[in-house]
Amino acid sequence: MTTTTLAVLVPLLPFLGAAAGLLLGHTAPGFVRPLAVLPPLASLALAVLVAVRQGGGTAVDAHTELTPTGSVPIELALHIDGFAALVAVLVAFVAACVQIYSTGYLRDDPRYPSYAALVSLFTSAMLLVVYSGDLIVLLVGWEVMGICSYFLVGHYWETPEARAASLKAFLVTKLGDVPFLIGLLALAADAGSFRITRVLGAVASGGIGHPTAIALLLLAGVAGKSAQFPLHTWLPDAMAGPTPVSALIHAATMVAAGVYFVARLLPLFEASRAAMVVLAVMAAVTMTGSALAALAQDDIKRVLAYSTIGQLGYMTGALAVGDRGAAVFHLLSHGAFKALLFLAAGAVIHAAGTNSLAAMSRMHGLRDRVPDAYWTMTVALLALAAIPPFSGFFSKESVLGAAEHVTSGHTGHAPGAAGWIVLVAGLVTALLTAAYATRLWLLAFRGRGAEAPDHGRQPLAMTVVLWVLAVPSLAFGGLAYRSLPGWFDGGGLTPTPLTSILGTGLALVGGLLTYGAWQRTAALAARVPLGAVAAHPEEDAGLVEAEAIAAHEPAYGDIASAPDPADPGRLLLGPLHRYAAAGFRLDAVYSALFVRPVQAGASLVRFLDREVVDTYVGGAAALPRLLGAAVRRAQTGNVQTYVSALLAGTVVLAVAVLLVATGA
Repeated sequence: MTTTTLAVLVPLLPFLGAAAGLLLGHTAPGFVRPLAVLPPLASLALAVLVAVRQGGGTAVDAHTELTPTGSVPIELALHIDGFAALVAVLVAFVAACVQIYSTGYLRDDPRYPSYAALVSLFTSAMLLVVYSGDLIVLLVGWEVMGICSYFLVGHYWETPEARAASLKAFLVTKLGDVPFLIGLLALAADAGSFRITRVLGAVASGGIGHPTAIALLLLAGVAGKSAQFPLHTWLPDAMAGPTPVSALIHAATMVAAGVYFVARLLPLFEASRAAMVVLAVMAAVTMTGSALAALAQDDIKRVLAYSTIGQLGYMTGALAVGDRGAAVFHLLSHGAFKALLFLAAGAVIHAAGTNSLAAMSRMHGLRDRVPDAYWTMTVALLALAAIPPFSGFFSKESVLGAAEHVTSGHTGHAPGAAGWIVLVAGLVTALLTAAYATRLWLLAFRGRGAEAPDHGRQPLAMTVVLWVLAVPSLAFGGLAYRSLPGWFDGGGLTPTPLTSILGTGLALVGGLLTYGAWQRTAALAARVPLGAVAAHPEEDAGLVEAEAIAAHEPAYGDIASAPDPADPGRLLLGPLHRYAAAGFRLDAVYSALFVRPVQAGASLVRFLDREVVDTYVGGAAALPRLLGAAVRRAQTGNVQTYVSALLAGTVVLAVAVLLVATGA
């Protein structure tokens, strides 16, 4: 079987599994789980085989014209280079893990058949994006992922949070997709083709007339899909969906698509120095802002959501300094440990039997109750904090090393300003990342919040997946940074001494500061006597507790029913905590700048339509109606009346003629 045939089967198998699952989900429930698990496993095996055959060498290209358009043709095309081969393996691997995990996590969910089918369709769409060699076919996968995320985030549609989150995710990403589509059409018009290889050829020959405008249009779609500032606000709210969906979206699909797209078309962005600086600024703001927000969140999944935004900022930062090898390396590494973080968080939530335990301030005694989640999440958090020798250290240092290389003037692919922006923001984010990772670990596994009911050990399917994902989280980086450069255009991925020392040192400082703050707040909280439950539950419970500690007054009687007051995030952030916890109120800003003006405009249009247009139309119809009424009154049906009117008219005419004749 040829490599092209194998590559076609990789996205096709999950698609067929999704179709079969939707058709047989209710008529043959015994087939639901095999149809959910076997296609992604088979797709993973084929993706690995395609990667082995491709071997990081010459790209695999195949194409056939889909339909004659009369101008720019649309083709079914494959373009599989080292980047695509490895990213496809990641997507299939995480999707298979999520499907296996979901068989235990959602075993009692009545809508599991549709959920599993949508996850398979989601996987197929992302694999289509990865392997596609035509921008229009890529756009199909891009948009299918958008509609799948809408349904999956809104899986628990009975809750208003899930409904609002799914709608918000769909609308915000569509807001970016409109300029994205315009950019694709403008790019194809200049290049004369939607084929990626021909587009890159046109870029190399200078055939793209307006690279800056096109790049900025495309970046709008990338910002929406990959949750980058300013279109990142949908991702934290998307945590209302099932936790395995969060793992899939954050680790290998949807948000990874934007980074992968820029990596594939990076020469286009490098053709505009302005676009590279914009990309660097977007990455820097995203990194630092999301890390600060993560340090203030109480919901464990929202912490991980902001963490994903920040790590994607690292990837876009690597692209901003012209190193797509470092960007994809971090994409692969992040995919493993972020999937593990979400699935371990799901095990914690599952242990309580309710999503309410997602609040870290209410966690207590989980280290002994969920030991598998404890140990595997510890590994993933160390990888997230970029502590050597865990995988995140090598991939994150490759990003910082690439930025430092640009600041030294050793490359002409990116402006020096972009290098400095990414390097400084990356180092600051390294400190903040270690801080919120340490805070999550302390509050989740050493907290003194509520003692939730013990729902027994986790299903074996969930536990096995956690340990499987722990292996690449621990070992992938150390093995990959030596072997992957050949797959990534030959660029070096070895950590540089300067950035390694700075990055690791700042990470250790962030972790130690958080631990010290936690000890201090825990000592203060230990003095809080037991009292009644807060009298104002509608207020921020953590703020009530912090004020009680400061005043040495009781706020809670039974500490098991109260949130843990020992939150180091409040001490570290100080006055900034209130704003960081609310995501710096960007939703309120957008509401004031965009939503309310649009609503006001809609109200004005409605008023004009009702009071002006309707009045005019009503008035225009009133005159004919009055004339018709007058004429209708004349039609009495009485012959004598008609004859009398005829005679009267004749007399009037005769008199008028006589007068005219006499006057003449």
